[in-house]
Amino acid sequence: AARAAIRDVGRVLDMSYTFCDGISKLIPNKPGQHITIDGALKVEPILAERLEKEDEVKTLLGLAQKLEGLTRNVGMHAGGVLIAPGKLTDFTPLYQQPGSESAVSQYDKDDVEAAGLVKFDFLGLATLTILEIAKDFIRSRHKGQENFAFENIRLDDAATYKLFADGKTEAVFQFESRGMQGMLRDARPTRLEDLIALNALYRPGPMDLIPSFVARKHGREPVEYPHPLVAGMLSETYGIMVYQEQVMQTAQILGGYTLGGADLLRRAMGKKKAEEMAQHREIFRAGAAKNGIAQDKADEIFDLMEKFAGYGFNKSHAAAYSLLAYHTGWLKVHYTAEFFCANMTVEMDDTDKLKVLFEDAIKNFGLTFEPPDVNRGNHRFEPVSNKVIRYGLGAVKGTGQSAIEAIVRAREEGGPFKSLYEFCCRVDRTRINKRTVEALIKAGAFDAIQLNRASLVASIDRAFDFASACEANANQGGLFDMGDSHAASTQEPALVEAMPWGVKERLTYEKTAVGFYLSGHLFDEVALEVRRFAKREIGELIDSREPQLLAGIISDFRVINGQRGKLALFKLDDKSGTLEATADEGVINTYRHLLKDDELVIVMAKLQPDRFSGGFRLSVQQVWDLATARCRFGKFLRVAVNGKAPDIQRLVREFPAKREMSEQGELVRGLTVRLAVRREAAVAELQLGEDARFFPTDAALASWIAQADAGLAQIVYE
Repeated sequence: AARAAIRDVGRVLDMSYTFCDGISKLIPNKPGQHITIDGALKVEPILAERLEKEDEVKTLLGLAQKLEGLTRNVGMHAGGVLIAPGKLTDFTPLYQQPGSESAVSQYDKDDVEAAGLVKFDFLGLATLTILEIAKDFIRSRHKGQENFAFENIRLDDAATYKLFADGKTEAVFQFESRGMQGMLRDARPTRLEDLIALNALYRPGPMDLIPSFVARKHGREPVEYPHPLVAGMLSETYGIMVYQEQVMQTAQILGGYTLGGADLLRRAMGKKKAEEMAQHREIFRAGAAKNGIAQDKADEIFDLMEKFAGYGFNKSHAAAYSLLAYHTGWLKVHYTAEFFCANMTVEMDDTDKLKVLFEDAIKNFGLTFEPPDVNRGNHRFEPVSNKVIRYGLGAVKGTGQSAIEAIVRAREEGGPFKSLYEFCCRVDRTRINKRTVEALIKAGAFDAIQLNRASLVASIDRAFDFASACEANANQGGLFDMGDSHAASTQEPALVEAMPWGVKERLTYEKTAVGFYLSGHLFDEVALEVRRFAKREIGELIDSREPQLLAGIISDFRVINGQRGKLALFKLDDKSGTLEATADEGVINTYRHLLKDDELVIVMAKLQPDRFSGGFRLSVQQVWDLATARCRFGKFLRVAVNGKAPDIQRLVREFPAKREMSEQGELVRGLTVRLAVRREAAVAELQLGEDARFFPTDAALASWIAQADAGLAQIVYE
């Protein structure tokens, strides 16, 4: 409620989406706890500090606090049906939403139960929507597939089972977690029955049986059955009771239970009521005796049944889910572009999920993405070919379906947009605002019209003013027919001149608009140099107790109050992969100037198990920026000289080495210089003295390169 109130107030006050989103994310999100704005101010020091120092934050939070907790809007359960013993209006007042044919109770979920009505919830799965969107793409794009249906695909497709066996199941229903992927690589399923069993086993309790299940499947462990009479029934799960139905069938086959009696036994075992269990044990013994099973053996089997019944999963449920999982896996293998388009369309509002899908599509399946484009794109993600996806305009933050529909409608009616000014004139400005246009520019959606995004952003006000003037002049022209003077008055002005954004600025703005770097990565510019000393890639890390030297870009940085003081949480991304990282209060205080979003850092960190993801997280111990890392890990700067020597005194004066006091005395941070002098008859290296040490920032290196022969100046690391 607190976050929603902040975003709503910010939208009404026309504050930037990024600003409001940043403030709202400072409200702690703790499952099961309702945290108010007042409560957040007490536990989140950054929020309290910004409230004290920033007038915009005071206004935003002041109004949000007044709205917080009030009924925001009326909603309807997506799949909830009420059942009454008579007329519904005898039990609850009803209303009908405009444009809807459904009657909705005016009571909430708790009150309808108190009124004596039965709630029946139909489970809604996003996966069903994803499959439906993908099916539409397949039918419209592929000749001969006009009647395609998932119900008709084969369930023994080897390529699909290989996808599962390789653990490439990101966004595959029920099998997408890292722990699931590891289990699949061990189990290497080859049939639908394997998927059903693994789905049922991967949960607390039966998870301990997975190693035995896998070993039995692959012949590393003998398959044993509680009794030969149940061997046929337990063969599909290699002698292990996985499902509730298997417990019930064992009671029927060995204990002589009826189907109804077996269900009562299952319930009794689940409740663990001693009196009921004692009664059922006697019934089972008697039935087992008729099958020639001794009492000791019967008790052993009953104990086994009781153990499995405590966490056995319903097979029909596991089978239904696993069939959907197979369908999504099959789709990912055979219609990869359609699979990713459907998933990214459904996950459009979750930028973290979009980033995972984006990287999976590129790295693991060789897909490429066309950037957002106002002249070609639509609201959803769309396949251009089997290997190319057009990025959905609806995934740009601050747009919305209504705005995108207005853009598409204007484009369909008048053709492609030729300029920012024409765009603002033709698109319904009651559906778009300046913030929408700015987000689209920063996302690259106007690149096909004008590559200088900085100039476009600087021209937004001028473009909206021009559009308003055109509209006013058009109205006057209709009344008074001003002829040529009207055309002259609506001549497009020039764009505001502005220096194009550098790579970092462009990508950072792109990230604010899309949620991640879309057209490149901040790590790209430094990757070759950094890999000369920080050789390990995040995406290839394996378990190790040794501290790891890693490099990457910081994102999602935040500080929380931990049990032992302040704790920094952030992600470190080197394009090969991303890891969650933590830094304690001592590290925060020492490296505060480096720990911020979109900053390149080199860290020394220990790997720690991450129980949530099943992988690792980093515990950061030391942090360097690139210039300091060059001093720490570089040996010297080699500068090629073939004629006039560089102006060493000026370069050292402009970029002097840093001198710091430490426990060991004065510490000098800087690189020494070697001149590689080339003459016709000889080549020599001259080591300059300590006075020539300099601090190797990017600007310093650029100056040395400018004075070197043929620009040959490079740090030697080994």
